[in-house]
Amino acid sequence: MEFLTKDTFIEKIFDYEKGQEWKFEGELPCVIAFSAEAWCNPCKMLAPILEDLSEEYNNKINIYKIDVDEENELSSVFQIRSVPTILFVPMEGKPQMQSGALPKPSLKKIIDDVLLKN
Repeated sequence: MEFLTKDTFIEKIFDYEKGQEWKFEGELPCVIAFSAEAWCNPCKMLAPILEDLSEEYNNKINIYKIDVDEENELSSVFQIRSVPTILFVPMEGKPQMQSGALPKPSLKKIIDDVLLKN
């Protein structure tokens, strides 16, 4: 699992400065958690679940985090109003956003149904 900055987001996910139309730049579908672990208790509870999923889905999806306190621009680009907010990014089509700390079974279902569609 990796923390994204604006620069790594533009490189690995989507260059929103160049284009308005969504174009995913990644090599694997991904989950991006917008969080604030310094003060957000649900974010702290979600962190170990994301770590587990990162190991479980290794080489199938990427899991990233964005600290909303450090990456204000990314938060505003995605209009993040509450944390945690999770962005599910498939290889094709538009990303889907979900607010709140979801339990692991719910996250796995979304990953399997939206990102992997096996």
